[in-house]
Amino acid sequence: MEKNIVLFMKNISKEFPGVRALSHVDFKLRKGEIHALMGENGAGKSTLIKVLTGVYEFESGDIHMDGCKEKIINHSPQDAQKNGISTVYQEVNLCPNLTVAENLFIGREPRKYGMIDWKTMNKKSEELLKDLDIDVSPMRMLEECSLAIQQMIAIARAVDMKCKVLILDEPTSSLDEEEVGKLFVLMRRLKSEGVGIIFVTHFLEQVYEVCDRITVLRNGELVGEFEVSKLPRVMLVAKMMGKDFDDLADIKSDRKIKQQAVEPVIEAEGVSHRGTIKPFDFTINKGEVVGLTGLLGSGRSELVRAIYGADKAETGTVKVLGKEVKINTPLDAMKAGMAYLPEDRKRDGILSDLSVRENIIIAMQAKRGLFKPMSRKEMEEAADQFIDILQIKTASRETPIKSLSGGNQQKVIIGRWLLTNPQYLILDEPTRGIDIGTKTEIQKLVLKLADEGKAVTFISSEVEEMLRTCSRMAVLRDGKKVGEITGEDLTQEKIMETIAGGDRADE
Repeated sequence: MEKNIVLFMKNISKEFPGVRALSHVDFKLRKGEIHALMGENGAGKSTLIKVLTGVYEFESGDIHMDGCKEKIINHSPQDAQKNGISTVYQEVNLCPNLTVAENLFIGREPRKYGMIDWKTMNKKSEELLKDLDIDVSPMRMLEECSLAIQQMIAIARAVDMKCKVLILDEPTSSLDEEEVGKLFVLMRRLKSEGVGIIFVTHFLEQVYEVCDRITVLRNGELVGEFEVSKLPRVMLVAKMMGKDFDDLADIKSDRKIKQQAVEPVIEAEGVSHRGTIKPFDFTINKGEVVGLTGLLGSGRSELVRAIYGADKAETGTVKVLGKEVKINTPLDAMKAGMAYLPEDRKRDGILSDLSVRENIIIAMQAKRGLFKPMSRKEMEEAADQFIDILQIKTASRETPIKSLSGGNQQKVIIGRWLLTNPQYLILDEPTRGIDIGTKTEIQKLVLKLADEGKAVTFISSEVEEMLRTCSRMAVLRDGKKVGEITGEDLTQEKIMETIAGGDRADE
């Protein structure tokens, strides 16, 4: 094994029923290195980590650790800890109702005469926290600490257990800039002491600030391992998205944009949400389809959720048709003329045990309120209308929606929102996981709605799809809007350059 390697995963493969999650993946981690593990949604990052830490079994491959003569197989996270591998997840896995000291030593409390030695435990905790420059009292309840401090306490626990490999899984996604800075100080400290750190993140800026190397996965396969200093950001984006940057062909839309007078439907100003999106301005006009693009975790979904009230915005104002509105809940947004088709239709969209009819009318009924129930005839006419308009393939309007294909479920949810006659329609990944024919139908529908004067925000992981559909695109990176592209500039190449933030790794 190469000198200075603390962890070597070789030829790792993992399958789930019908899905090859990892295919012959190699991963090397060196002592005293911060190594970013990157890739888009479904790339295999989480699966590789879970294979390493014993959450999943794997079909083939070897795992070697420095100091272990034989290859290792972790059958559980506890096995991984014994082998010197600790993981700190985005959602801190500690006990909020215990003190900092109790969390640091949970399961391995110092004892005296068979009882917990509180004095020794608090003293050891104080020394550990001081050594790592974490400014918190060991006697403080964990629930009283900020999320950043809780992350650092989880890291301190891992360090005290003599970990050789520390996995940080999206540790910064809920932290503000100052908290991220403190976490990076601690990471650099551990690096200087020889700990190998695997940093799973989607924030490009942070990778170039704190990491030494990057391993990129795509569709369960290894794209490559790169030194940060030798990989320009735009090339990293290209590798993650699976595009050959040098050979990108501009995709021109053959559609004709109907010219309409500029009439703002939505004007968002200074809207933000802690930990996910920084203050942004966003305007969309009548008859426009505006795309939101960026890598996974860039803030696309979070931005529209804040506008719609699915996540309450912390700052900023929203105007609908020139009038300022208070959006505290989705119902407020609905009454203001907005509609939102969420990214995860199974979790946030369909009501699986209800019929097609019930799924179509539910938003309209909520908008009308409890004391203005729709008649059965109104419900049936509305359901039949949109089954016909959207060509929903269903045995009848009373068929349970869970019996329909994914594409037809998606059409039902679109019908639900069109029934409310919204001025503004948010479509978040409306074509994910559906067949090419239905995708084309939905894209045509989006353009038809814009021609009818509706304002549409369209989010898709498929850039080509948005280039065909959108007249303007806003680019997000690391929770902030970093550019808008329109006209002749609306090309894959320009989008990728804007996502990357330039060609230089040292910007």
